Amino acid sequence: MEKIIDVSPNSRRIALIEPLRERTYRTIWLASLLSNFGQLIQGVGAAWEMTRLTSSAEMVALVQTAITLPMMLAALPAGAIADMFDRRKVALIGLGFACLSATGLTVLSSTGLVSPWALLAFCFLIGVGVTLYGPAWQASIGEQVSAEHLPSAIALGSISYNVARSFGPAIGGIIVATAGAVAAFAANAFFYIPLMLAFLFWRRPVKPSRLPPERIDRAIISGMRYAFHSPPIRTVLVRSALSGLAAASVSALTPLVARELLHGTADTYGLLLGVYGVGAVAGAFAIGRVRASANPERAARWLGLVNAVAMGVIGLSNHLLLTCTAMLAGGAAWMLLVALLNVSVQLSAPRWVTARAVSCYTCALTGGIAFGAWGWGVAASHLGITLALVLSGLAMAMTTLLGFVSPLPKVTQPEEELTETLADPEVQLALTPRSGPIVIEIDYRVDQAQARNYYGIMQQIRSRRLRSGGFGWSLSRDVVDPELWTESYSCPTWGDYLRQRSRTTQDDRELQVAADAFHIGSPHGRVRRRLERPFGSVRWRPDSPDLNDETLVIITP
Repeated sequence: MEKIIDVSPNSRRIALIEPLRERTYRTIWLASLLSNFGQLIQGVGAAWEMTRLTSSAEMVALVQTAITLPMMLAALPAGAIADMFDRRKVALIGLGFACLSATGLTVLSSTGLVSPWALLAFCFLIGVGVTLYGPAWQASIGEQVSAEHLPSAIALGSISYNVARSFGPAIGGIIVATAGAVAAFAANAFFYIPLMLAFLFWRRPVKPSRLPPERIDRAIISGMRYAFHSPPIRTVLVRSALSGLAAASVSALTPLVARELLHGTADTYGLLLGVYGVGAVAGAFAIGRVRASANPERAARWLGLVNAVAMGVIGLSNHLLLTCTAMLAGGAAWMLLVALLNVSVQLSAPRWVTARAVSCYTCALTGGIAFGAWGWGVAASHLGITLALVLSGLAMAMTTLLGFVSPLPKVTQPEEELTETLADPEVQLALTPRSGPIVIEIDYRVDQAQARNYYGIMQQIRSRRLRSGGFGWSLSRDVVDPELWTESYSCPTWGDYLRQRSRTTQDDRELQVAADAFHIGSPHGRVRRRLERPFGSVRWRPDSPDLNDETLVIITP
């Protein structure tokens, strides 16, 4: 059931800044603001340095690709690592690598040895460090603020980036114009340090897990399967990828807009990005009002259309004031759209998979931007900057049609985890976490008059089982006894099965209760857990226990 927390404009404005009352969150947020300044200054320096090193529009656009491509390639492993290990330590490692890479770029540039491909390589390495840090930071927000302030804290994270975006590019343009790109690269390396210190001094409460961490490959697969089998998250990911693909022209071609269409300098480029950031900040402050007063899908459609018009105006304009106005409107609309998508993902995922869900979202959005930046750069080389931006605006308008097929979800609160821990099932076999595969069968005796309603509930159960770690889900009906139905699914190992049980949320439990309500027989002996034995896999020993299958009488699957 949908639950709206804020109803008045005043309460929404207060709720937006409420997370800053939490000391840990406030410290990290302020440090991240400074770090965002550094990254944007470095981005301006890299883009303008590339225009000095080469006149190729494709190479200039590839700077944006090099910055965002790591988020597509490494986001899923980064999210899995953040869910498996201490998020504070993961964030520190990512920041340390980014700082080291930024320092290397500074040294190389100061010696005059930087080339176009070396510049792209270091932008990529810095992006790898930032990508490792990102999911750990976003997934840890829920550990730094209370649940009711989580949407505001997520929005503040976006505001942090866009406050920096409002002034960082202008500052970057000034730095590049007066001291060169080397100074911009050095500033970025230095600005990582306060954020590293903020995480270093965070005393994160660590709750030890009953189970050992998953293997990295299985953790990645678990996150991807959760996103795929969660309809709200799947919808957001598709919209994010296509929106990023269409909107990438703005970030990729702005240096060329400043130089070719407006005949400006690095200061002009910084001004355009600064205006875009001011619009984004204004949009971020409106996120609470938009989420509370409008249907998310309706809002997303309008925001997409505003973005489309803004891109067309930017491509057709030769006047600085008109271009700045379009950048202002486009920045606000893009920020609101991205914030809507981001909040929807984080509120649609339980805590055990939050970092991986955020990584899937990051991968979809930045992957679209990375490929879109390259594609619009190629289009600008062959068709011209104006036509490339107009075509990208048309593509952005086309993304709004997706809402008629698969609208964005209405999500206002994250899924609640169970307060109690499910006890491990009783077993009579000598199982280890690596024993498997495990087949789980659950019997339901259902009145034939209720069969259709029961089947509808079980289709919802199916997606819940699959997204939490189950494989090969099926539902069968006995041909002799039509009242008897059997649900079946498997887990690769006993350890995976125990993890699957530990991931049960309150919504999952309520859905299981609804399914159990159709059962009209005895509650005993309904659940069977079997160790599947592929032919030739059994190793007999004189001291082995009896290996016959045992039927257990535990109701919780």
